[in-house]
Amino acid sequence: MVVVSIGGNDFNFASIVQTCVTDFLTTPSWLPSHCKNDSSVKANFTAANVAAVRAKITGALQNVRTAMRNAGYVDNGWTLVVQNYASPIPSSAGVRYSQSGYTRQSTGGCGFWNVDADWANSTALPTINSAVQGAVGDSGIAGAKVLNLSAAFNGRRLCEKGVGLYEEVGLSSWQSAGAVDKTEWVNQIRTVSTATSNYYIQESLHPNYWAQLATRNCVRQVWNGGTPRGGSCTISGTGLVGGEPRMVLN
Repeated sequence: MVVVSIGGNDFNFASIVQTCVTDFLTTPSWLPSHCKNDSSVKANFTAANVAAVRAKITGALQNVRTAMRNAGYVDNGWTLVVQNYASPIPSSAGVRYSQSGYTRQSTGGCGFWNVDADWANSTALPTINSAVQGAVGDSGIAGAKVLNLSAAFNGRRLCEKGVGLYEEVGLSSWQSAGAVDKTEWVNQIRTVSTATSNYYIQESLHPNYWAQLATRNCVRQVWNGGTPRGGSCTISGTGLVGGEPRMVLN
């Protein structure tokens, strides 16, 4: 089984995030500039660019097949599994910090206007994942599977209601008992603070420790004892099983 995650950077994910946070921090609530309307962001989601990225992903997947053939594997001797992308922040109704003031970014690290958070979930993420899904079909790789992670972190996303920073939920550390259920699984956006910290902007809105373990649990279920299967992976309960969050593949 060969697992591939590809495509997000081809949509300039990091620059989109930076634009959204910049717009949040530099325009007032009574006259906000929404990143979904910025020309630099919109350019990534034109029909032409989506088609171009889809074609690039297709070529990359076919290159994996070529590499496997060169390594001596017949086409039916291995299975390609392509991961898509999880929602990193909730839509506006699910964000626990107000968009008034700067707390949403200065404390939560999720400086998106409500409109942009809604757009990220309703338009940007589905467009990216659709391109990935389409490329799998376009590649012509027999038996390829898709691991749908789009809702895998729902309930544990950055700034989502029901979870919090460990100090907000009464824990002494992200490693404290119960942290997997009470804290976020997505790294804060550190666009503003990266110059004076050990973090990198590329880490922003990416899966953290718990999310990586959750994804590993999903991949184990995709492996399916050597008969790989696709499906959608989501949280199935609280606590840990075998040191990993409880996930289910449907």
